Amino acid sequence: MTDRDDIRFILNGREISVCDVGASRTLLDFLRLDRRLTGTKEGCAEGDCGACTVLVGRLSATGLVYAPSNACIRFLASVDGCHVVTVEHLSRPEGRLHPVQEAMIEHHGSQCGFCTPGFVMSLYALWMETPEPTEAQVETALQGNLCRCTGYAPIIRAALAVSRYGTPASDHLTAEREAMTARLAALRDGRRVVSGPRDNLSILPADVDDLADCLLSWPNATIVAGATDVGLWVTKFLRNIGPAIFTGHLDALKTVTRQDDALLLGAGASYTECQSILSEHLPHLSSYWHRIAGWQVRNMGTVGGNIANGSPIGDTPPVLIALGAEIVLRRGTERRTLPLQDFFVDYGKQDRAAGEFVESIRIPLPGPDDRNAAYKISKRRDEDISSVAAGIRVRVEDGRITLARLAFGGMAATPKRARAAEAVLTGRPWTAESFEAAAEALAEDFTPFSDWRASAGYRTMAAQNLLRRFFLEQDAGTAAPVQLETASEGRARP
Repeated sequence: MTDRDDIRFILNGREISVCDVGASRTLLDFLRLDRRLTGTKEGCAEGDCGACTVLVGRLSATGLVYAPSNACIRFLASVDGCHVVTVEHLSRPEGRLHPVQEAMIEHHGSQCGFCTPGFVMSLYALWMETPEPTEAQVETALQGNLCRCTGYAPIIRAALAVSRYGTPASDHLTAEREAMTARLAALRDGRRVVSGPRDNLSILPADVDDLADCLLSWPNATIVAGATDVGLWVTKFLRNIGPAIFTGHLDALKTVTRQDDALLLGAGASYTECQSILSEHLPHLSSYWHRIAGWQVRNMGTVGGNIANGSPIGDTPPVLIALGAEIVLRRGTERRTLPLQDFFVDYGKQDRAAGEFVESIRIPLPGPDDRNAAYKISKRRDEDISSVAAGIRVRVEDGRITLARLAFGGMAATPKRARAAEAVLTGRPWTAESFEAAAEALAEDFTPFSDWRASAGYRTMAAQNLLRRFFLEQDAGTAAPVQLETASEGRARP
């Protein structure tokens, strides 16, 4: 079967075919410059402010799913086979405003108006998914939207009132879902896509086996899953990422299952796609997961990508290392399994050969005697980069610590286990004194750096205090006020 050279998708109600799509071409530039759909704004150009929010619908195992996405860091090639919905598509056929827009007007949810289309699109996605949201659900949905002048209170009031102006059942995306599903299915032809100029190729493999073949042909290509990191290489550093191999359309990389005593995550599964099973089997990650970026980024970003980019401040490696996670690396038809902690060799360097990719992640489930926690310290509660991240797993049998796995991010050139602190804890009784000794031993494990996020001294103190906090939260004799997480919302409170 010959390769296809055009990117095909549906924009609002119209089928689009674009040839010569370079890897670095963003969806936002296409919408604003090529299609003059200027309701979608460019603010931060890094996926933080939400002014560029659009809905992207794609066919999944459960049907057609729409999710808010940042058009500023999403590449045009990645929407092949998708339905892209912009704010211009919300008005009703007779010209009336959409219920979300009506609610925003009635509750004075806009002043300058620059951020308003992005807020509207996020609230639209929330309304379709949860027509009667709680205030906490609204806050979570708006983590990725920044307002500088209106203030969030009227926007939240608007979000809580949307269903007074209409119901999702009467929305045209709902009414057209069956027809749109058929249209998107017709776009799937099972062919490899190779588009763009030679020095900036966009490559979409036909399936995972074809991905492996593509990486043998282009061993130094940039692998783009959710683009939440690679997108900034283009928008902030003006890098040419081509040739780039896009993987976000490969359903076989998105599987999320339980197998015996472990969870198996495809490397292409997004944070959102992992949320439900992680909350069920690893409840200590539920609130932590909401601290990872905003809703739009969680819909785009992948766990495999967060691991593969090797960042010392990545959110997922510390908590997964603490749980004893392993990854499967694939090159061609050959696979090898590696403990996640051994994947990170040095700053910017991972144990991954040219042409090799992360295919899946295996996370062992904790035993009945294990106590687990995940912590993130950052300047903002929501949508911020970690200053320090920590994953803690401690096994307590008959009042004595028989296993300790402590992993930290932001404390060294790579995510790393605290071996000295682990050794101090192992074999000791479950007491505050044991954790105080472990906290002091962290100085042997890490010599953290200073940057604009935090000083070295702050990082050391924060990491030590997280061990103390863990004991206070997990100890049966600790008073209830020390518990910083509400059970009903599963969210950390300041």
